[in-house]
Amino acid sequence: MGKNQRIRRHPILDFERGKRVRFQFEGQWLEGYENESIAAALFASGVKIFGRSKRFNHPTGWFCGIGKCSSCLMRVNGIPNVRTCITPVREGMRVAIQDRKGMLPDEPDIKVAKKEEHVQVLIIGGGPAGLETEITSTRLGLNTLIIDENPIPGGQLTKQTHKFFGSKKEYAGLRGFEIARTMLEELRKCGGRYLTETSAIGYYGKDGKHKFLAVQKREGDYHLLEIKADNIVVTSGASENYLPFPGNYLPGVYGAGGVQTLMNVYGVKPGNKALIVGTGNVGLIVGYQLLQAGVEVKALIETMPCVGGYLVHASKLVRLGVPILLRHTIKEAKGEQYVDGATIIAVDENKQPIEGTELELDIDLILIAVGLSASTRIISQAGCEKMFVSELGDWISIHNASMETTIDGIYVAGDGSGIAEASTAMLEGRIAGAAIAEKESYNSEEAKRIKEEAFSELSKLRESSFLKAVTAGKRRCQQKWDEVKSREK
Repeated sequence: MGKNQRIRRHPILDFERGKRVRFQFEGQWLEGYENESIAAALFASGVKIFGRSKRFNHPTGWFCGIGKCSSCLMRVNGIPNVRTCITPVREGMRVAIQDRKGMLPDEPDIKVAKKEEHVQVLIIGGGPAGLETEITSTRLGLNTLIIDENPIPGGQLTKQTHKFFGSKKEYAGLRGFEIARTMLEELRKCGGRYLTETSAIGYYGKDGKHKFLAVQKREGDYHLLEIKADNIVVTSGASENYLPFPGNYLPGVYGAGGVQTLMNVYGVKPGNKALIVGTGNVGLIVGYQLLQAGVEVKALIETMPCVGGYLVHASKLVRLGVPILLRHTIKEAKGEQYVDGATIIAVDENKQPIEGTELELDIDLILIAVGLSASTRIISQAGCEKMFVSELGDWISIHNASMETTIDGIYVAGDGSGIAEASTAMLEGRIAGAAIAEKESYNSEEAKRIKEEAFSELSKLRESSFLKAVTAGKRRCQQKWDEVKSREK
């Protein structure tokens, strides 16, 4: 892959890149744009190796693109372990591949200021669930705040170019990035607050009082925020699952969502010829988005005997000549410094490889789209009880129908409460916001009406064959919540 990988023409998106900035990478001056992350600016300049594995010293690249993994950690202005995928590039920055220990600098060139505040509702995560939570609770009269560690508000909505299905109340007919803009405008109108580049770093609540410490980055300086909150809603989303196969560490093996971020948020082409592993909705949608960005999609492969996502998405790819190979998996990625090929192989009904069915593909990009796992680190630190619910994507926080966890005043919504989709996340956020207002006696009758209406819409959504498993998982979760609360009495 050569230099200058920025997408100049796109059928749907216009990229607002801002001013050019110059920064150093390994002592060499490169150019980026002020609205890009460090990782995107590096990638656009042809840099694919972001680090080395600790044990084997293998070259590694980025993976998730949203700060959930450690693949993009670099030394920036002398500070190690900076997540370059969510850190904006700045004029004069010094970026370097760090040694495998990530040693601290002798004299860090940063300033830290401290600020304290109190809110009635603190929302951690600014995607569809977080936005809807704040819009609802703010309209009902509560003092609220969203914190999100990404530099661009809107969560996963910002990188979705397809039109959404469902109800008009959940913005059906709009593209994901349009929904993000609409919701942010609604948030501004009702007086909600949203802090970007702000990471929740620790829960320090006790005796029924909730307190979070967070760090807000501002042009190289840092604000340490001590936020006391009557209620907390965790809408921290999910992280992408990985796959074990030879060569999976190579730059060029990326999460599907990470590639969406690169293409649709920053306008950077992730490669030239792609293989997608997984045919759920994410894999199918990203397949079409790759074509929009000018990337050739060699194939989508799936171990199951049927496509996992909506038929409408699969049919669109097939009409465009993209092969979908069922009962196939990846055998290995090829390359020394980065991906330059892959071997795929057919599998039997037990998902075991069938020797002699190997196919060699000439590619430089492998997308992993094999599902998500709920992000539960914050919930775990706060001490909320969890349970394993396979239908909801791994371990999740036990919660009731109003989205409240086993700790009073701590709520969850969106993918962090069980993997589903954006419309579900919005409805769960609406329920959480209304439930808090009702509990705190803020416009209680209106809050109750909003909550009941959202319950009804959510029930209709979950009648879909794609969400029946989610419905079963939620039912088990709520039964467990009842058991926990019964023991406490």
